[in-house]
Amino acid sequence: METELLAELRALRHRVPHLAGGLVAGVDGLLVAHDTHGADPSGLAAMTAASLGLAQRLADSTGQGDFRESLVRGEHGYVATYAAGGSCVLTLLAHPDANVGRLNLEARRSAKRIAALLDDTLAPKDVRESREVF
Repeated sequence: METELLAELRALRHRVPHLAGGLVAGVDGLLVAHDTHGADPSGLAAMTAASLGLAQRLADSTGQGDFRESLVRGEHGYVATYAAGGSCVLTLLAHPDANVGRLNLEARRSAKRIAALLDDTLAPKDVRESREVF
């Protein structure tokens, strides 16, 4: 599974100009896979979980529904987080000149693929077998 997740992260970096890296983390803050350079991936995964908790509460308390994504713009670039199924999130680091529209488009697609990979891997065997078409 980690190989497929890493391949998805690298492909995303090739599709989005000015994307510096990314990671997949569990909602509990544990690192699942990363393609980051110059950032502590374990620390970033833990911070992602902390910010996710706040974002979930904010969305819920304002009646916006379940968390889907968040974007932080800093002086030196962006940190974007996207829901990837119910148990993981995709966090991306982008340079300040990144096209945010393109980032969102490609990241949403990747988050869906990551969720599917995780669902296929984490689902009980009998559930996976029932999905197969004969």
